Amino acid sequence: MDPMDADGMTAPGLVPGPQDFPRDFLQDRPQALPRALATEAVHAGREDLARLGVHAAPIDLSTTYPSYDTRGEAARIDEFAATGARPDGPPVYARLDNPTTARFETALARLEGTESAVAFASGMAALTAVLLVRSGAGLRHVVAVRPLYGCSDHLLTAGLLGTEVTWTDPAGIADAIRPDTGLVMVETPANPTLAEVDIAAVAHACGSIPLLVDNTFATPVLQRPVEHGARLVLHSATKYLGGHGDVLGGVVACDEEFARKLRQVRFATGGVLHPMAGYLLLRGLSTLPVRVRAASATAADLARRLATDPRIARVHYPSIGGAMVSFEVYGDPHEVIAGVRLITPAVSLGSVDTLIQHPASISHRIVAEGDRRSAGVSERLLRMSVGLEDVEDLWRDLTEALSARPGRAPRSPESRTAPRAGSRR
Repeated sequence: MDPMDADGMTAPGLVPGPQDFPRDFLQDRPQALPRALATEAVHAGREDLARLGVHAAPIDLSTTYPSYDTRGEAARIDEFAATGARPDGPPVYARLDNPTTARFETALARLEGTESAVAFASGMAALTAVLLVRSGAGLRHVVAVRPLYGCSDHLLTAGLLGTEVTWTDPAGIADAIRPDTGLVMVETPANPTLAEVDIAAVAHACGSIPLLVDNTFATPVLQRPVEHGARLVLHSATKYLGGHGDVLGGVVACDEEFARKLRQVRFATGGVLHPMAGYLLLRGLSTLPVRVRAASATAADLARRLATDPRIARVHYPSIGGAMVSFEVYGDPHEVIAGVRLITPAVSLGSVDTLIQHPASISHRIVAEGDRRSAGVSERLLRMSVGLEDVEDLWRDLTEALSARPGRAPRSPESRTAPRAGSRR
């Protein structure tokens, strides 16, 4: 029996199979959002569900897919090897593509306003794939602006993929570009100082060199880098896109030309996103605008309170807002970490609960001490990812932890607030 009736609807009682997942909704994505971001977050990647007769996105856990047409399969595999385009028809093998993961990619691309997106097992796997694409083209030199996430910094500095990096400030990007430069990379707001970069100005300085913006902290709720000239947008999907601290993933939003190269690298290296993770990330996107805006309102309130607290030396909070707050204490930062009770002392960020960590000890420990300091990552800096708890409960817990070892008072509140966009200190 044909699983599709005359009207194109799935017949009652039949479970949708791989053949029932159309590929047309994965192509020709608009560059601009046709609907409000909150609406796209709920519906993108799910437009065909009603036609399939289901409400929640199906999870396809298959690692392989049967086919009696070996000649056809060979032709499809050859086409992918040559172009990196998604094969037409049902999936071939889970390392090449997966319908559930494809839904997440579709949705994230729509939110970022790009043609395509390619998902990976982690944010670092995603960055690795980008570097391999560029080095595979003989363009091994990277220009980057500190600070970046500590492991991103390490991957570039250590040359583990045969790349060479030149570190510079935003004003020096144009002068740092060489004939073999394949990529310029920035993170804004930056991890962990929340320093901001003018994306449009950097994109102009890049010329024809692709600009990669790590948008993990801002998410497409607060900024869409491609609208300012970036070609590639990187996310550690583990953070705000997932939003609940229970899934690992990474994704690059980009044009279809670059996406095809990324898919080829993903197939060859095996850094694939598991379908269950793809499902959880798709589900996380549906509440992303609500979560980010609610957490951002609380973070802004906490940043204001911290800026007038005599135990705080400086507060870092970006001009675009967001749910991340960093601050430097006069007392012992390790005592603050040890003193929280409601706030969770843990690495990572973007969860529904508030997390706090000491970057110099954890997230940026792998970066050389001198490089950390020059990037503004001091030994007294704490990074807090604000969640969805009540602001008064969070403030009570934070102020009690700060009282554990009070430090000296500063001279004036003005000296404690970090500068806004463009600051590198």
